[in-house]
Amino acid sequence: MTPITRRGFLKRAGAWALASAIAPRLAAAEPGGSGADKPNLVIILTDDQGYNDLGCFGSRRVNTPAIDRMAAEGMRFTRFYATAPICTPTRASLMTGCYPSRVGLGTPLHTPDRIGLHPDEVTLPKLLKTRGYATACIGKWHLGHLPPFYPTRHGFDVYYGTPLGHCFRTDRMRERGEYSDLFLRNETKVPFPPNGELTENLTAEAVRWIKAHRKEPFFLYLAHPMPHGPVAASERFRDTSEGGLYGDAVETIDWSTGEVLRTLRDLHLERQTVVLFASDNGADRSDWGADADWFGSNAPLRGGKHHAWEGGVRSPCVAWGPGRVPAGAVCHELATVMDVLPTFAALAGAHLPTDRVIDGHDIRDLLFGKPTARSPYDAFVYHVRFGKRAGIRVGDWKLLVPCQAGPWRHRGTALYNLKSDPGEQQNVAEQQPEKVKELQARLAAFERGLKKTARPVGKA
Repeated sequence: MTPITRRGFLKRAGAWALASAIAPRLAAAEPGGSGADKPNLVIILTDDQGYNDLGCFGSRRVNTPAIDRMAAEGMRFTRFYATAPICTPTRASLMTGCYPSRVGLGTPLHTPDRIGLHPDEVTLPKLLKTRGYATACIGKWHLGHLPPFYPTRHGFDVYYGTPLGHCFRTDRMRERGEYSDLFLRNETKVPFPPNGELTENLTAEAVRWIKAHRKEPFFLYLAHPMPHGPVAASERFRDTSEGGLYGDAVETIDWSTGEVLRTLRDLHLERQTVVLFASDNGADRSDWGADADWFGSNAPLRGGKHHAWEGGVRSPCVAWGPGRVPAGAVCHELATVMDVLPTFAALAGAHLPTDRVIDGHDIRDLLFGKPTARSPYDAFVYHVRFGKRAGIRVGDWKLLVPCQAGPWRHRGTALYNLKSDPGEQQNVAEQQPEKVKELQARLAAFERGLKKTARPVGKA
C-alpha cells in the first residue's frame, strides 16, 4: 500500500468532514442509477452570448468549428433556459438548482453589495465533494465578492478568477459601482490578466488543472467573462470574424472550448466525461450604445439581455459525452440551468438535499436521448432584475404580466403561443381570455409557494 502523505490525509479529511456536515440533509436512497462510474463533469458558461452566436445554432458571421464539432458529436438543446436575462440570478440557479428568487439572488451584484450565496446552500460542488470529486471554479463567479461568499467557501477546492460581475476598467462601470480590480487565486488577490488575454489565460489554467486531476473524478466550472461588453480579444484573434470584436471574442471562446475537449481526448478521458456548454443569458442589445462591436444576435428570438422575451433567457446549449450523449442529437424539450445540479448529482451518485425545495430536475433521459423522454416542467417562471417575476410558460403558451425591473418595462398583459409564434410577435391575450386566467392562476400559485419556501441570502 502506498503511504498517504500529510497533504493527502488533509484532503481526504476535508472531504469526509464536508460529507458529514451535509449528510443529515440528504436523501437516504441513491438516485436512479448507481453513479458508480462517477464521470468527470465540466460546465463551460459564457456571459451574454446570443442564441444565434454559434454556427450550430445558425450563425453566419461567427465561425465556431470546435463547438460545432461538439454539437455534431453530442446534443443541441434548442429550448434550454437561463432563469433570468442577467448574470447573478442564472449563476445562482446553476449552483443551487433553484429559481433565483428562492435563494435571494435575483439581481446582479456589484462592488457596494455585501450579500452573496448563503453558506447553508447545498451547492453542486458540495454535493460532488461527497462523492470524492476534485472541484475547480475558473473565471467569473458573481455570487458575492466578499470572503464569506468565495467559491472556496462553497465547495470548490480551488478558484482562479474574478468574484465580481465584470473584470473591466471603464469609467462607466466605475460610476455604476461595478469597478473592481479584484482577481483571486483561491482567496489571495493576484494581478488582473490583460483584458484581451483573459480567455486564453483562463483556458490555460483550466487545461493545467484537468491534467493535474486526470486520475480522479473531477468537476470543472469554466465561466468565461466574455463576450460581455466591453469585449476584447488578443492580437491573434482580432479581426478574425465577421462579427466585429464581439465575434472575435466568441471565436476565442470557441478555441478555448476546443482546447478543453482536445485535452480530454489527449488524456483518453472523453468517454469518462460529460461537458455542458451554455450562456448565462441572451446577447446584450441595449447596454453599450450603438457600436455594433458589442452586439450579439438572438435571432430568430425577440429581445435580449434584461428582457423576459425569449431572446433574453433562451440559451444556446450543447452537451457532449461520447458513449453517453448520442451524437448529432437535437432536444426540443424544455430544460433549464436549474437541471444541471440534480442531473450532475445523479450522474455522480450523489444525494439531493431533502430539507428544501429544489426547482430543477434530473434530465438524464433527455441528455441520453431516450426516445420517450419529455420535459419534466409543467410550468416555467420567467424572472427579471431584482428577482421580479415577469411571466410564466405552460406548454407552448407564454404569459407576460405587467412588470418593471430596470430596463425591462412591460405595461400590459401579453399571451404568445411559442410553437406558432417563437418570435413573440402576435399577442393573443384578447382572443384567449381563459388561457390568460389559467396562466395567471399558475403564476399566483408559484408566488404563494415561494413565500413559504424562500431561503435567506447570505450577508457579510
